[in-house]
Amino acid sequence: MRVWIDQDLCTGDGLCVDHCPDVFVQLEDGIAYVAEVGVPLNDPGGSGSLAIVPERHVRAVVEAAEVCPGECIFIELDPAAVAGERLDEAAA
Repeated sequence: MRVWIDQDLCTGDGLCVDHCPDVFVQLEDGIAYVAEVGVPLNDPGGSGSLAIVPERHVRAVVEAAEVCPGECIFIELDPAAVAGERLDEAAA
């Protein structure tokens, strides 16, 4: 799973940071950004803003996206993982 934030929509509430401080950070401008291995990715709107989410943080990232008042957190699922889940469901 990968995640990015549309900084134009971010309201600066910091709820994402509260939910998952290992993936989201709030910089001096008051806007949230994604981080990878503790390094903020601040290429707004560019491919440099797409962070890979470690498996242990997937649930927290999804919850952060759900509660975000600016609806600015976007999640991209790995196509291989989605295909694997469908195969698991079909086998059950």
